[in-house]
Amino acid sequence: MLRSVALLRRCPVVFISDLQPRLLQLVLPVTLTRPTRAMSQNALSVQPIVISGPSGSGKSTLLNKLFAEFPGCFAFSVSHTTRNPRPGEVNGKDYHFVTKEDFVKLVEESGFLEHAQFSGNMYGTSKQSVRDISSSGQLCVLDVEINGVKSIKQSDLKPKPRFIFIKPPSMDELRRRLQSRGTETEDSLKKRLDSTQEAMDYADSGAYDHVIVNNELEVAYEHLKGILIADIHKIQADKLKKGQ
Repeated sequence: MLRSVALLRRCPVVFISDLQPRLLQLVLPVTLTRPTRAMSQNALSVQPIVISGPSGSGKSTLLNKLFAEFPGCFAFSVSHTTRNPRPGEVNGKDYHFVTKEDFVKLVEESGFLEHAQFSGNMYGTSKQSVRDISSSGQLCVLDVEINGVKSIKQSDLKPKPRFIFIKPPSMDELRRRLQSRGTETEDSLKKRLDSTQEAMDYADSGAYDHVIVNNELEVAYEHLKGILIADIHKIQADKLKKGQ
């Protein structure tokens, strides 16, 4: 499922002579409670990013480096859930906490890109949450597992997201990384490796636009940044034009 972190810091100004001015105007954001409400496609001129990869692939480290270098240019979509807030969690920041009735209503209205149930609670990524981030002038990041990727691929989200898979160099290396954490039992390790093999087979089928093998962190990071740099420059140019 999606991470529930909203990155709200401003994007730094970058003085690059060939930055293009903003071509399209953003529309006013609409509320999360009306996911089927019409919205101008101009607000979605930058492709959302769907990123996936098994635990231990280094996906979180790569994203943290990207957000640190370009603060305010990215934001994670905030998931909906029917579970109760935990101490310290904030509605609208960590999750959108909703009733089961409201969640089911959104499902019936085709308001989710993907949704699932875990331990009796429902979780989902709303289309509106992605639109809200896009309309704010940030690049929306969707961090999902294989089933979420498949659901989003079948959705009608426009523009079509860019799909990126972070791949460990080998299963042996992934096993070593997971064991080095000291948090896995033999049973949980086996389950992780089994699900990883399924995810890697899906990636090898050509399901993603980009597959990044994270053997050397800095090399993998430059690969990821290179894929997204044109969109980053577009966002920076827009903020420069608005004096932010």
